[in-house]
Amino acid sequence: MTQENAESNARKMHSMSGRNLQRFIKNYRADDAERQRLRMINGSSRCKPTKNETLQAFVDARRLEYDLIGQKVLKTCHAAKATKESSLLRQHRQVWSRECPRLQKAEEQAEEDIHHFLNQIKPNDITDTAIFLLQQYGESVEREQEAFRISTVEPVYQLRDDLSFRLGKVDDQQLNEHPSNWEQVKQQINFVKDQQTDIIAKLNAEYQDTEQQIMDLGLEKYISSTSDTLVSSETIPEEVLHSECPYPDLMDSLIQAFQSLSQRYQDRLQNLKEQLEKTDKFCGWCPDDHQQFQFTVSMYTHDIPNYRALCMDMLMRQFPDRTRLELMHHERLWDVQRFTQTQIRVVTQQWQRDLQELLDRALVTLQEAKHTHQEELEHHRDRQQQQDICFQLREKLQQWRAQQEEVSKLESAIEARRQEQEEERLKKEEEKDAALRSQQKEKLRLFYLKQQRRREVLEQRDQERLAALRSVMEEEARRDRQRVQFRTDVLQQRMKEREMQELQQQREEQERRDRLEALRKQVEVLAEADPERMMRDTEAWRSRHLNEKESELQRPLFSINTYTDKQIASDPRVRAEQAFREAGVHQNQYAKEVLSQIRPTKPPRHDTKSTLKF
Repeated sequence: MTQENAESNARKMHSMSGRNLQRFIKNYRADDAERQRLRMINGSSRCKPTKNETLQAFVDARRLEYDLIGQKVLKTCHAAKATKESSLLRQHRQVWSRECPRLQKAEEQAEEDIHHFLNQIKPNDITDTAIFLLQQYGESVEREQEAFRISTVEPVYQLRDDLSFRLGKVDDQQLNEHPSNWEQVKQQINFVKDQQTDIIAKLNAEYQDTEQQIMDLGLEKYISSTSDTLVSSETIPEEVLHSECPYPDLMDSLIQAFQSLSQRYQDRLQNLKEQLEKTDKFCGWCPDDHQQFQFTVSMYTHDIPNYRALCMDMLMRQFPDRTRLELMHHERLWDVQRFTQTQIRVVTQQWQRDLQELLDRALVTLQEAKHTHQEELEHHRDRQQQQDICFQLREKLQQWRAQQEEVSKLESAIEARRQEQEEERLKKEEEKDAALRSQQKEKLRLFYLKQQRRREVLEQRDQERLAALRSVMEEEARRDRQRVQFRTDVLQQRMKEREMQELQQQREEQERRDRLEALRKQVEVLAEADPERMMRDTEAWRSRHLNEKESELQRPLFSINTYTDKQIASDPRVRAEQAFREAGVHQNQYAKEVLSQIRPTKPPRHDTKSTLKF
């Protein structure tokens, strides 16, 4: 009875814990179950002894529930992480799918430009051998490319077609019967893989050697797309320098204007070049990493949604050994380098524009001076008039020089303001990132404080609930002990009464048997010998034969040769069709294909096959 009471109490506590678990369990941590166990062990030494079986059942139920919640949380975290990773990869694939056609188009355009350039080149005469050598070299390169494709790419496609043909021709049974043939095929595939690996390694080595040769010969500036075309070192044009000017002062003024213009722009270019030389060409990285960085950043343009996060994620994947701060610092250096190169190009264009404008004005001025001098020679004008004309021309030139200096100053101020705005923008972005990080830290601190207060409230509630449960358990244990003692006394009393009843029944049974034996002896009959009755048919045998004759009269006239219900149910096609019908998929295409492929237990006879074709 004690064991039954303990089991019933355990079931009650388990059901109670299952109902109350959703009420006071709000969060889960890995060490909560262990803390609860230690708290109960330490607390049990300060209170009255209770039933260990009931307490252990309660603890096991709580621990199992905690483990299930922890597993669900971990599974949810893994699923969220996998979903985020798949979303990022899908967006990267979309960007690459948009980038591939552009690269293919650029490659085709470059090849078309090269072919068009080679076709447009025509030799001047027979002695111009350089053109013929260039054409011959182009044809040899095409032949080498075709031979390389035949020796490297064609075997791979032939091997793929051969494997597709083999797999389509044989089935699984033949694959298991002749494993040696497939071993040879595997060896051939591995050989082709090794050969392709060696070819790729040789191509990379040749690519690096060619790039090194180009850098050694100094041809990089001719093939680089970012090379700057600077103005010639000749500051004074030949048209002005070798022109015939009747006025030396005007000529000196023009020469001084050209020199001051060239000196001003050369100073600006020198300052920009000094800024550009502070960092190397690859911003402190190796050339391959820098080119890969440039290509990756160029793929993620501003029209792509969330392009900044996608670009940084791809950079983190391609450069796992570099931190996010290093990547951002390298990008900032690259932006400054590009901005400086853009300034150099703009200043160079301005120099060319101002030089051409000054040249046009100088030529016009010289032409005017020539016409003026010819008019003076022809009409013999007054000397004072000549001086007035020269003075007017000089004043016009000085006014134009002043305007040019003012324009150059304004442009310099605009460029300086642009640079300051760029630096302020970068500084604001850094301050914004720092403020965002501080806000996130403050949110985390508030979140941890909130969690701590929540855990304290839950712990206090659990302590109160535990004390109430212990008091209820002690009261139930006391009542159970009284109930067990009472039932033990009642059971002993019932056992004594049952023993007395059994003794009384045994005595009555013995008396009844004695009376029956006396009666049996009084009515005992002695039978006489009768051989004829012994050899005669019995009534039972006669009645049984009469029933058999009646059953023969009720038999059917003809026997039916067909299948029984057990034979029909034993057919696998019937069982499969019944299972698909119960599942509700018997009209599905998959069910039809499966039912068409199932064979009966016994093959049908040849005479039952129909020759009709529908």
